[in-house]
Amino acid sequence: MIYFDNAATSWPKPSSVLAAVSDSFGDAGGNPGRSAHRMSVAAARTVEQAREALASFFNVDDPSRFAFTLNATHALNTALYGVLHPGDHVVTTSLEHNSVMRPLRHLERMGVGLSVVSCAGDGTLDLDRVRESIRRDTRLLVATHGSNVVGTLVPVAGLASLAKEAGALFLLDISQTAGAVPIDLPAMGVDLVAFSGHKGLMGPTGTGGLYVRPGVAITPLMRGGTGSDSAHETQPEFMPDVYESGTLNVAGIAGLGAGVRFLSATGVEAVQMRERSVLTRFLAGASTIPGVTLYGTADPARRCGIASLNVTGVGPSDVSFILDSSFAIMTRAGLHCAPSAHRTLGTFPEGTVRMSFGWHNTVAEVDAALEALREIADWAVRTPNAATAAWTA
Repeated sequence: MIYFDNAATSWPKPSSVLAAVSDSFGDAGGNPGRSAHRMSVAAARTVEQAREALASFFNVDDPSRFAFTLNATHALNTALYGVLHPGDHVVTTSLEHNSVMRPLRHLERMGVGLSVVSCAGDGTLDLDRVRESIRRDTRLLVATHGSNVVGTLVPVAGLASLAKEAGALFLLDISQTAGAVPIDLPAMGVDLVAFSGHKGLMGPTGTGGLYVRPGVAITPLMRGGTGSDSAHETQPEFMPDVYESGTLNVAGIAGLGAGVRFLSATGVEAVQMRERSVLTRFLAGASTIPGVTLYGTADPARRCGIASLNVTGVGPSDVSFILDSSFAIMTRAGLHCAPSAHRTLGTFPEGTVRMSFGWHNTVAEVDAALEALREIADWAVRTPNAATAAWTA
């Protein structure tokens, strides 16, 4: 079995992650911050240790600047609705996931001005086009660090500089790059950062977070019990409690903390080198297969470990099904919750087949996938109406 769907969620998880999740139920099964007994204290300690691991991993001095969320979508919604109000203007890119585009389209209907900067056909972003879209009332610039469709990396330093010049906040979505690309949040000049815990950070699903730079305060998305300041019926205003209403996913956070510690010990640079090596080999090999079309920049150094493709004459869903059923290779086909990105690439409405690589993938697995694609492409050439014909190897 070959797993090439790490952009959806990483697999397999490190054994330390599985152990941390299991141990949290046995040793830290209380509700963090709600009681003074040993189980509650242990749960709170588990949460804070994970927060400290994140702060160290991203070179942030104050762990309290990280608020845990259910996922990156939750974090992005917290940031977007916490910053933008009717009369404000926001700039984003055409590569964004629906976790950004859907809230922004809703906010647009509520009176927020929205400018979507079109990326090039290979997913690269022209900073001059961003600059031209910024207005006097621009309140926020939001971008994905790495496209979830083709992996293209945006020029973060340039975007941060443009936002600062405009007096706007900069929100960065690092769902596809956290754990796979070295990230130093203070050095990047970002104000708000949303991340997923279950992808490159190796944690379980149902985990994520929002980083809020010191000096930035946004309106919380939810209000409720935090286990702190319980004598008051108003939401606490201090980090991270202001954004952490309700009981946290302690077991998931325990696993996330273990995943981050695994990456810290392994070295994110080593992860990046491995993912880039398998991506480079895949792009080079796939580009030689007749009938296979690759999308995104050809430079592996300008993308994270994601490749998207189509096979002439065979729909992406069919290609993905054949890869799984006949070759035990797991991929994701379709629009990847990013229709705007696919319009940019020219692959809407069918989408593409996405292969997303992770720490555990090998060159041998890439070679097996290339051979499978070659067989599928050859079959499509030999078989009239391959789109409706039954697959035969």
